[in-house]
Amino acid sequence: MIATRIDYKKELEAASKGMIMIHDHVLLIKLMVRMLVRKADLTHAGMILYEPALDSYVLSVSRGVAGERIPENFIRFDREHPLIKVFFQKEYKYLITNRNALVADDINRLLWRESVIEGVNGTRDLLHQVSEHMPMLNSVACVPAFYRHQLLAVLLLGEKKDGTKMEQEELDFFAALASDVAMAIRNALLFEDLKKEADRSRNLFIQTTVALGSAIEAKDSYTHGHTERVTKYAVAIARKMVDMELVLAPPKFFENLYISSLLHDIGKIAVPEAILLKRDRLTVEEFQVIRAHPLRGAEILANIRDFDGCVAGVKHHHEHYDGSGYPDGLKGEDIPVIAAIIAVADAYDAMTTDRPYRDGFGKEHAIAEIRDYSGVWFDPKVARALEALFEQGEI
Repeated sequence: MIATRIDYKKELEAASKGMIMIHDHVLLIKLMVRMLVRKADLTHAGMILYEPALDSYVLSVSRGVAGERIPENFIRFDREHPLIKVFFQKEYKYLITNRNALVADDINRLLWRESVIEGVNGTRDLLHQVSEHMPMLNSVACVPAFYRHQLLAVLLLGEKKDGTKMEQEELDFFAALASDVAMAIRNALLFEDLKKEADRSRNLFIQTTVALGSAIEAKDSYTHGHTERVTKYAVAIARKMVDMELVLAPPKFFENLYISSLLHDIGKIAVPEAILLKRDRLTVEEFQVIRAHPLRGAEILANIRDFDGCVAGVKHHHEHYDGSGYPDGLKGEDIPVIAAIIAVADAYDAMTTDRPYRDGFGKEHAIAEIRDYSGVWFDPKVARALEALFEQGEI
């Protein structure tokens, strides 16, 4: 008997609740095996886990007293290995049905009673092999963890420290726990698959964004590299603002800023090239077409669910701090911070880049212009961060 008797129902409920919160199946089984060694006072416990990528079973976790632990991820089992086969094939299920586990003492008794096992071909040989492998894995009982008809894991249980035999109540507890573990492992694997799929979708999303940004520059050869530079400046400004405690960065802030910066001029796709590439002064009508590009960009992105957090940055990057900008004449703190950052990055790049009708200004000139228009066209906090980048030689 265990010195302090376990309330198995309470322990099972506590373990089950904990499993729900863990989406990393490896962490899950490590915590569970550690709990078993401590609560059940075992010399050793381990877990053989099915690895779909390998289509085999791997000893993933081993915990216990010194000398009892087995190197993790060192031993691999295929479906024909005796310790897997005995659970995997239907004709051997009767060996564990009554006890909810494969127990070494039971196997040894069966091997002495030939009449009990003679009905199944190869059963005696199989049991001999199992009885030889269990001591090598420091286990006196093995408990399968099934999800429906799929064997996901095998729980290995070593001897109890007090030297007593496993009671049926204990084996029932381990079996119920293994069943919950199988469900939790299945859920964790599904969660991991969903995360991988989401990551793949996110990568495709980012690649699409970059492609759209390239489409803008392909149309306007005079601003080649502009989108990439504005994005670089915008991210640098935002990081400096966070460092200077001028802005908070909620979840996805930098991702939305990055995408908004890449696509801030996406609306120019709707601008005729005759206007976009015109070297002479634009007419009032032509200028109105150019001024419409933030709205056109917002309309393009509004229909794409993944761009939800980026629309405001695209739509409002030509607003002015004093309310004189477009398209909505937003003023001061009403201007989304992402849009305010892009506005400064956009202006800085426009001033420091050569254009067909003028040479680019030096950095000092551009910084001075932005400083002069801080609080007029530009958000003072954003302008301050850009100036700090310049002073520290980071742009």
